[in-house]
Formats: sequence, structure tokens, C-alpha cells
Amino acid sequence: MVKTPKKAIVRYRAAIIAAILFVVFVLLVPPVAEKALASLGSQLLSMALIIPPIFLLLGLLDVWVPRETFMKFLGGKAGVKGKLIAFALGSAAAGPLYGAFPVASVLMRKGASLSNVLVFIGAWSTTKIPMLLFEMQSLGMRFALARLVIDIPGIIIIGWAVKAFLPEADIKRMYERADNQGQMP
Repeated sequence: MVKTPKKAIVRYRAAIIAAILFVVFVLLVPPVAEKALASLGSQLLSMALIIPPIFLLLGLLDVWVPRETFMKFLGGKAGVKGKLIAFALGSAAAGPLYGAFPVASVLMRKGASLSNVLVFIGAWSTTKIPMLLFEMQSLGMRFALARLVIDIPGIIIIGWAVKAFLPEADIKRMYERADNQGQMP
């Protein structure tokens, strides 16, 4: 929880800088200001409709599913089974990619291994079932399946590689951050 204005500014500096740049852009390029503001409004509305249900479901998941269950199925000792479950969860997800990160935070708090969290995020971003069906219809079955066959091992390899090359101190810091986000103020 951010306690001082200075800490809030530091924590949200990227968003503050983006907002300032947006305002400057709107003021300097008036011909596109209306379109930019309409796009911003549309994106904010989209987020307002998507984020609350995700957080509601995450709250229920956090309370109803014990940590031991997550550790058994998605923890460091879950092996291939954990990768498959993480992949299935990510592929079955609906919604934009920014919805995956709060879910990933809950997975981390519940004891999922980092490589399984990364597989989950990779699957959410590239192999969602609705996206695959749309792709089959639009680009053809052969293309969609070829992309899927390439993506699946790529996602798993990236998950393992990031886990292998990321310093243990950074991984520990990420898990501590996930734990802190789950605490009530």
C-alpha cells in the first residue's frame, strides 16, 4: 500500500508520464485529439467492464482453493503435469492480455512455479481457444495449426529459459511483490 504522495508518484511514474505525454499530444495535434480521446474513452470503458469480473473471480479463487492444491498441481514439483495445466488454464482464458497478470499474481501467491506462471501467460497471449477458432476460420486450418504447433514448445521453452536465467534474488522479489499485492490494506 502506498502511504505517501512521493511513494505514489514513484510507483505510478510510468502511468503519470504516459498521461502527461497524452495530454501534450492532444494539445499539440488538435486534428487527432477527438479521435484520441474517443479511443481513450473506449479503452477505459473496456477495462472497466473486464477488470471487475476478473478480480471477483480471483478473489473467489484465492479464498476457495487452498495453497496446497496449487502447489500440488502448479508448483515446482508438478513437472510436465504443471505445464499442461498452466497451458490449459491460459488457453481457456477469455479477455485481453492485461487480465492475465492479476491471475498470474494469484498463481504466484498460491505457490505456482515461475515457469508454470510464464507458461500460463504465454498460453493466454498466444493460444486462447476463441482466438484459435477465429484464426482457423479467417486464415485457414493449416496456418492456425502450424502456428499452434510452433507456439506450444516455444511457450514452454521460454518459461524454462526465463526461470533458468533469472537470478534467484529477482524471482524471490517477484514472489514477495505478489504476496504484498494480495494483502489487505
